[in-house]
Amino acid sequence: MYHKADIIIVGGGVMGSSVAYNLLKDGYEGKIILFEKDRLYEFSSTPRSAGGLRQLYTTAINIQISRYSLQVYQTFPEDMAVDGENAEIDFKKRGYLFLGTEGMIDSFKKQLKLQNAYGVPSELLDKMGLLDIIPELNVEDLAGGLYCSEDGYLDPYSVMQGYVKKAKSLGAEYIYQEIDHLIINNNKVNGVCSADGTEYHAPVVINCAGAWASFLSEKAGLPIPVVPLKRQIFQFNTETPLENKLPLTIDPTGVYFRHEGETLICGFSEDIEPGIDFTWKRSYFIEKLWPVLAERISNFERIKLEKGWAGLYSFNTKDQNAIIGEHPQCQGYYLACGFSGHGMQQAPAVGKGLSELIRKGRYETIDLSPLRVERFAENDLVIEGAIV
Repeated sequence: MYHKADIIIVGGGVMGSSVAYNLLKDGYEGKIILFEKDRLYEFSSTPRSAGGLRQLYTTAINIQISRYSLQVYQTFPEDMAVDGENAEIDFKKRGYLFLGTEGMIDSFKKQLKLQNAYGVPSELLDKMGLLDIIPELNVEDLAGGLYCSEDGYLDPYSVMQGYVKKAKSLGAEYIYQEIDHLIINNNKVNGVCSADGTEYHAPVVINCAGAWASFLSEKAGLPIPVVPLKRQIFQFNTETPLENKLPLTIDPTGVYFRHEGETLICGFSEDIEPGIDFTWKRSYFIEKLWPVLAERISNFERIKLEKGWAGLYSFNTKDQNAIIGEHPQCQGYYLACGFSGHGMQQAPAVGKGLSELIRKGRYETIDLSPLRVERFAENDLVIEGAIV
């Protein structure tokens, strides 16, 4: 049997589903098939993420992407409704807050200027401003903080499922099989071959395989600088509750924390060897994170660790930013990967951008070309200073 589509998307998570949704919403009438090897999304990166949504970036392209995505997520429940049922995503607009020592304030001021230029209402807070938001905060070693009240966090699993259900309702077909390799002839993509040997043909294939994206591309002789990188998240309770619900707060050490219902979650971008690994270690929290948390907020001295989990970053080793667009060495082969932990918050803008690029041959809403594949060969990297 000959299986044919107009567009094949490898990876049916938040990114692949956003691309499919945007194509169909924008009027694309061809057949779109998404392949997802993990039917329950048990090991997908998005449901295992911290769910942050921020505009506090240091590069124009990331600020623009997040600004667009924020607008989408504000009306997401209604826009993604299927059969009259809203896609609730529990968006808590409690802000994003980078705490800063004296040596970090000049950098914050530069970031603030760029963010404000693109319409982001970020502000520089002094110590008193920090205490207004988090009264229990130890500000002894802090000089201030960079804060945006528009930002916050949401339920990443619900976002992903919202896109999946809406894409299906618009006609996207999901096949829950693993893709083994791309089919390429004369530097043109012709489709994919599943793990069971079935071929599916299409003139356009989009690699949205997240932490597994590099394996697929490398097999095709088109390597990309992306590796799977484990990130651990821990959930805990405090004996004494905090006065206010927290913004997603990043300590100068890089440890971040926020509320999750009545509990809290925290994490840190540890220096670790790449690989597929979903183990989490209680000892890592106790030895590495708890001392930082307890030093920053006294309420965190007496806590109970409820649970932990690990997920994977699709980590770009060159500049920790997304890789988006058609591969220069293979016609019809597109990439949307390497998000380095920013996939969910960038999915709306990337889906819209790839819809435009594939349908019209150009970006219209946001020029995503700074994130093109060619930038590595051209040594035109996008260096983002605010990595969490």
